[in-house]
Amino acid sequence: MAAFGKAMAGGLLLGLSLALLARGAEGQANGRGKKEVSGGSTVHLGQERDVWRPLIHTTVNLSQINSIKSSFQLRTFDPEGVVFYGDTKNGEDWFVLSLTDGIPMMQISKEGMLISVTGGPKLNDGEWHTLEVSNHGKFVILEVDGSGGLVVGMQTKQMEEGISGQLRLALGGILIDKEQLIVQFEPQMDGCVREGSWLNLSVPWEAEAEELWPCHPNIQPGSYFPGTGFAVFNTSVFKLGEDHGVKIELWGDFSQMDGTILSIKAPGQELMFALVANNNTKEVTLSFWQEKISVKSTFKRLLVTFQKDVLKVLQDEDESTTSVLSSNPESHNSYLTTWKEGRLAFGGLLGDDGAGSQFLTGCLKKIQVQSRDLDLDSADKHVSVSSHSCPA
Repeated sequence: MAAFGKAMAGGLLLGLSLALLARGAEGQANGRGKKEVSGGSTVHLGQERDVWRPLIHTTVNLSQINSIKSSFQLRTFDPEGVVFYGDTKNGEDWFVLSLTDGIPMMQISKEGMLISVTGGPKLNDGEWHTLEVSNHGKFVILEVDGSGGLVVGMQTKQMEEGISGQLRLALGGILIDKEQLIVQFEPQMDGCVREGSWLNLSVPWEAEAEELWPCHPNIQPGSYFPGTGFAVFNTSVFKLGEDHGVKIELWGDFSQMDGTILSIKAPGQELMFALVANNNTKEVTLSFWQEKISVKSTFKRLLVTFQKDVLKVLQDEDESTTSVLSSNPESHNSYLTTWKEGRLAFGGLLGDDGAGSQFLTGCLKKIQVQSRDLDLDSADKHVSVSSHSCPA
């Protein structure tokens, strides 16, 4: 205990936070109307809420701590987001563990000194990885799958304080202003945490949701649409090709999709394009202005190319499946206007009021616009849409 009391606050925060997350998510309400869950709950970090707001959190007395080692398992395809946060002195000293480009990043504030360090293996491969965090004097050590991953050391000239006060812990978010972070990042993490062992503590955590989302037994990379929302981009962020063309490429099992996969529309104009799957008829319908065609949804890749007044659709790189839809001669200017001023929606049908309908249920394994991979985290999207993983 004495040695741990002299450990830096960052190590304390990391070790304790990393440990209270993993037994089942069942719980009951406490006196404040919040649902209480085990600190060891299996937690889906991407659950619906404000993106910086923690999903579960707790407060403990520092005197309760009798262990300096914590471990848990993390699984994600997401390269970026918050795993957990902890602080003492009501937020004066704090610690954040996150991923950036799939690699662990620790940020620590202690007695006015700020430290950020990134290192270790990439963890966003969709496999379960065991992370163990321990504190050794002035050093915090993060091990990944039994091997050394990241070491942080810091020492201040101020007198070390004894164990006293409280420690706040939060999973999937932070309790300080994001502007205090040394390195800014996108907070929402499409990932799961389980099987935590947290400094031998068993205090309950408060959940900010009535029910915690389950974590699918098996996942695959992709963007998952559960039929409750969509993701929207301004088309102006995508530059037109030299021939004023636009290329959109989609991968997935189209026979398992139902609802609007893609739609394009400008405010005050009619719907320019829609791609809609029907799981009952096993068909996909393409609409380009007033023209429509339907094709069997037996393909796994679709290339849609807008070029002047013609739309070309290629299935599975098979030229024999190419479909061509043309618009009337006046539509060319409308097409350019739509692309410069409109919106591009994945997973829903754009309406005149800016809202969506006919939401997609299914998985798009990969999305490219103008030959570049699209990350739905950069879209204005419904929180139910998972940007990086689909149930397998």
